[in-house]
Amino acid sequence: MAANQLDDVIHRWRATKEKDLKPEDHELFLNIGCTCIAQGDSAQLLDFIKGEKNQDIVRSMGSGLLGPLIKEVVRKERDPQYCEDVIKHLIQICNAYDLLDILLKEIKDADPDAVADTIILLMQHFQPVLSRLGDSKVPSLGLALDALQKQISKLPVPYLRKQEQEDKYGLCRCCTALLTFVQPFVQEVKSQDTKCPVTTSYDEGLRTVLLKFCMESLREPLLEAQLEREADVTQNSPLWNFATEIMAIVLAIQPLPKLLFYYPLRRKEDTSTAKQDDNHTAESRACLAYLLFVQLIAMEVFPAVFSPVFVLQCNMEYINILLSRKDESWILKGLDLYAKSLDRVLDSSLPVQLLELRVFYSVSQALVKIMIECPIQHLRVKSLVVFQLFIEKLKGEAKHKLFRCIMRTSKHAGVESVILKNIKNQVEHSNKSDHNDGWFEGTLLISLLKDAVSLPQGPETDLLNGMDRIMESLNLLRYLLIKERKNPTTIWTDLCGIAENYIKILRVCLSMSKSYYGTELKRLHEEKRIKAREFKEASGEKSMRPMVAKNETLGGMSPEAQDKVLQCALVTYDLMESLVVRIEEIIEERV
Repeated sequence: MAANQLDDVIHRWRATKEKDLKPEDHELFLNIGCTCIAQGDSAQLLDFIKGEKNQDIVRSMGSGLLGPLIKEVVRKERDPQYCEDVIKHLIQICNAYDLLDILLKEIKDADPDAVADTIILLMQHFQPVLSRLGDSKVPSLGLALDALQKQISKLPVPYLRKQEQEDKYGLCRCCTALLTFVQPFVQEVKSQDTKCPVTTSYDEGLRTVLLKFCMESLREPLLEAQLEREADVTQNSPLWNFATEIMAIVLAIQPLPKLLFYYPLRRKEDTSTAKQDDNHTAESRACLAYLLFVQLIAMEVFPAVFSPVFVLQCNMEYINILLSRKDESWILKGLDLYAKSLDRVLDSSLPVQLLELRVFYSVSQALVKIMIECPIQHLRVKSLVVFQLFIEKLKGEAKHKLFRCIMRTSKHAGVESVILKNIKNQVEHSNKSDHNDGWFEGTLLISLLKDAVSLPQGPETDLLNGMDRIMESLNLLRYLLIKERKNPTTIWTDLCGIAENYIKILRVCLSMSKSYYGTELKRLHEEKRIKAREFKEASGEKSMRPMVAKNETLGGMSPEAQDKVLQCALVTYDLMESLVVRIEEIIEERV
């Protein structure tokens, strides 16, 4: 557009009242402004925007330039100073509600490759806009925080400390900026508490918005983050600082016990939205419990009146939530929270009634599932440690019930071997303790052994697959028989009956398995000799008949690997047989 034509348009705009401006005027103003921005003429645009005679025009139509200006700054292709100055001026004089709508839209439409830069830029401009909204400030703050957090949740969470320091995707910068953004509102709540003990509707609304912000932050990104404080590091990580500040805001809004232990019951409306909100809130509280009881953030202000058993009961809901997910960070937090909650409880003090609670049963199942199925080794190992700690905190009756339940349902030799080892430990403890409760003695012990010492598949049992359970059960029988031989009680006859029935079936399994694997080993050696005689090429492909061990075919293995598997199987069977012979000897010696 020619300069004289532009002057005519501007002169006409100046003479036109705001209500008389047409859509074409807004479109033309936007086109001219965008052209200036695209051509790098931001200095000229700034002169026009700040011109005293143009303030009415800018106030009426200037907010439309906010989006293009923000995109230009985020692109970082030119010096952003003039564009930033234009933005600041528009924020001061344009309609606050129009500005809010535009800022919210810019957050929603942020370039996926520039989410962090967009958010950090916009947060500094939200503050003055919100301050001009009067009674709408609090709900508008809620909209802004919701939009910001939805975008931040799309950013990858750093896993390693080095990744956190590099902050490639800007999550840590966003979290730091968020804290700066909400601090004035947090201070409002604190000053209101100091000035007036009576809570106003404005204050209550502000508390609700800030609490929702904290709960969302606890769920994302803090549940995904590695929040271990490093003792040898002088400066805490940004995410650790974010966690501590979020906890501080929560403390300023609501007492921790109320949030963790006495959270309002679920709403009666059976809607998917309500259920989703409840789930999200529960996950947030799970992170809150982790930060409090594991990382001890704000623990110094937590009331000491709650008993360890009560705290454990309340935390089981959160532990169950964390262990039910497949994310490593969630599972690790759940295991740590479980361990810390159990640490506070005295040994052998948890009654059987707790096991009857649905959440306790669910957590036990989740723990066993991690021990069996989790592909991450250190989580499997840690879950076993926590499971053992849980067992040690149960009273005798609860241990007895748990052991029987797992032996009937787990169908996993490794887990069952842990239970068998614990049965042996409990029998030893009963002998040494002056206050045993009799759950691992006499008829109660015999009833447990009938479930624990058995071969579920009878003669068809895969001995290699069930090796851990079988070896542990034989060790348990040997221990009990030696103990009964030295200090006879009323269970000798029943114990011998269990042992003899078990050994009878086991011998059939051993005979079949040793015969099969021995034959396969001879066949393998014969094939080697034949191939050597025929001088086949060492790299030639060999056709081998598949064979089965641990329910897996060995046909894909090299002959050397197959040889090792077969040899190990036969050694294992020899160990089992030696234990069987020893048990038979003990029974015969007593007779």
